[in-house]
Amino acid sequence: MAEFANPFVGTVPRKLTKEELIRAIRLNITAEHEAVHLYMAHADATDDPIAKKVLIDVANEERVHIGEFQKLLSILAPDEDTFVGDGVREVEEMQAELSVVGGPQEELVAQEGMPMELAVETGGPTEETSAAASENDTSSSGNTIGVRTIGSLID
Repeated sequence: MAEFANPFVGTVPRKLTKEELIRAIRLNITAEHEAVHLYMAHADATDDPIAKKVLIDVANEERVHIGEFQKLLSILAPDEDTFVGDGVREVEEMQAELSVVGGPQEELVAQEGMPMELAVETGGPTEETSAAASENDTSSSGNTIGVRTIGSLID
């Protein structure tokens, strides 16, 4: 948390080098994520509708700031997008492995003793159950059952 009593916290006595600026932007991204977490925790902890609405709105504004800082970071450190892309592809590969019938998801379910239906709801549908899930989905957005967005928290 900031030291509000000290007006010089965060003041840098000289211009930042490019490497220092990149680190500072990463720290700013972290601070924005922390703010989102804090505001959403407060929203979850209240039943007051206006407080919940304002907290969620401010949390979403912080998410916009994250996007702005991410874009700035990709401009300042062009290799950033390469690393982020590598991470995205790794998760997509893991997701594809879990989608294969008889793949690691079913093995994990068997090890954990969890009913496959519950695993599907919490971990995503397999090819075998995706048709049944879409038949049972009555939401207008077409999302799978159980998926919530931040905006849905205020409804």
